Formats: sequence, structure tokens, C-alpha cells
Amino acid sequence: MNNKFRSSFNTRQYMVNSDFEVYYYSDRNFKNIAPHAHDYYEFYLFIEGDITMEIFTSKDKSETHKMAQGDFMLVPPGISHHALMDNPDKNYRRFVFWISKECCASLMQESVDYMYLIQRAEAFHKYIYHLTPAQFHLVESRFLRLLEEIAADRYGSVAARRICLCDLILTVNRIIYDEEHKNTGSDEMSLFQNILSYIENNLEDVLSLDDIANQFFVSKYYVAHLFKDTLGISLHQYIIKKRLAECRDAITNGDSISKTYEKFGFRDYSSFFKAFRKVYGMSPKEYQNLYSRSEQ
Repeated sequence: MNNKFRSSFNTRQYMVNSDFEVYYYSDRNFKNIAPHAHDYYEFYLFIEGDITMEIFTSKDKSETHKMAQGDFMLVPPGISHHALMDNPDKNYRRFVFWISKECCASLMQESVDYMYLIQRAEAFHKYIYHLTPAQFHLVESRFLRLLEEIAADRYGSVAARRICLCDLILTVNRIIYDEEHKNTGSDEMSLFQNILSYIENNLEDVLSLDDIANQFFVSKYYVAHLFKDTLGISLHQYIIKKRLAECRDAITNGDSISKTYEKFGFRDYSSFFKAFRKVYGMSPKEYQNLYSRSEQ
């Protein structure tokens, strides 16, 4: 690995750039960092080291994963996590990529295909995947290409960086999507992705099973089975998870809780409160007080 791309690690856990930041880190005797959450998405590719990643799925529950070369992690905003050094004497190398919610929203307008992993992370708490050696080197090459373009001061660098950014995100999404849908028909998956995109853009509406089936001219039973077979949960459960994620981001940015739950389709506070507490392990107000970013 060319050390000219190496960044000195700092404990800053906020973005300076408005769109994205990317780093290649190589550290020895790395000290543990306390659990922390971001207001942006973090992509992480593990290269080498002896660490365990801990991700907090709620206030008092966490999952641990012993990292191996080729492990890829995506952590959404508001999800607390940190790396635990099992042997600090071993070199700890990884790529880290941060992208703002605003930049993701811009990509979403171009294509829902950029959002597959983000949707899975937010709806189903699926954060870590393992890449084969060939897949790992492919993603590694995309990180290096982006770092190289950022380091170079060449004509068209702004446009080239945007291309490299899109290529990196799409490459990772494509690799994992293909792995998880080897036996699924392309037409069915195209419909499914279109439904996900429609839901993403219409969370403030009713979004009943009948409404979505009519929107795409298919049977409601077909839509119901499509979600169950593909994601293992119902359409209603998926919509609730997406709405909760939007509410979570809004209230941690200082928005009114009462206005937020109404904005994203919850008809009464009681149902919103119960759903939020079930997923995040605390009340909306407790979550807002704990993770509020309004003062940052």
C-alpha cells in the first residue's frame, strides 16, 4: 500500500467537508475509542489487525464481530459503535469513508441503486458483510482510486472525484446485492427496488399495501410475498422502520418530536412512542437528549 495516501488518525468524529471524506489509516498501539455515533454514514473496509468491532443496537444491547480481512461495515447516523483492540501490538489498517445525509439524498435522486446497503442497515440493522479476496481487492482499488484523485490537483478533479465516489458506492452495493440475490429474477428485483424508492420518497403518505400494489399495477399479495421472501419482514414493518429512522434523524437534529412523528406518517404519539422504544430501547425524548446534535 502506498503510504502517500496514509492519514494520521485523529479523534474527530464530525465532518469538515459537506459531502464526503475518505481516509486510509495504518496504526500501531492504537488506543480504544469510546463508543460514539455520527450524523453521517460511515463506510469501513478492514484490511488487517487484531480487533473486535462493537455495535450498539439499542441503549443497553450490543453486537460484537471479530474483524477479518475483507470485512466491510456500514454504520448509519445515530448508531453507536467502536473498535476494541485485542492486540494493540499488531498493525491496524483500514479504509474509512464518511458521507453526509445530504450527499446520500442527492445520490438517491439519481438512482435508488446507491441505497441498497443503507436501506438494509437502517431497516434491519445489518451492518457487517464479508467480501471474498477478489471482492475485497476490487473495493480496495475503488478506495485507492478515490484517494488518488483527491490527492492529485488535476484538471477536472471535482468531476473526477464525483465519478470515483459513485463508483465506490455502487461497486460495494453491487457486490453484496449480487451475493444475496443469486437465485432471484432480475425483473422481480427491479420491481422491488422501485417499490423501495417509492416508499423512500413518500414516507409522509399513508403507504398502505393496497396503495402500493395499485401504484405498481400488481397484486397486493404479490407485494406482501415479495417483502417477506426478500427481506423476511412485512411491508408494514419495513415502512415503520424507515419512518422511525427518519424521525430519529430529525429529533437528533433538534426538530420537535410532536411535529416529527406526524410528519412521517404516525397517526398518534402512543403508536410512535411504542414503536420507537421497541427499536431504540428508549423513549424519543431520552434519545433526543442523549444524541442531540443541535449544539455541534
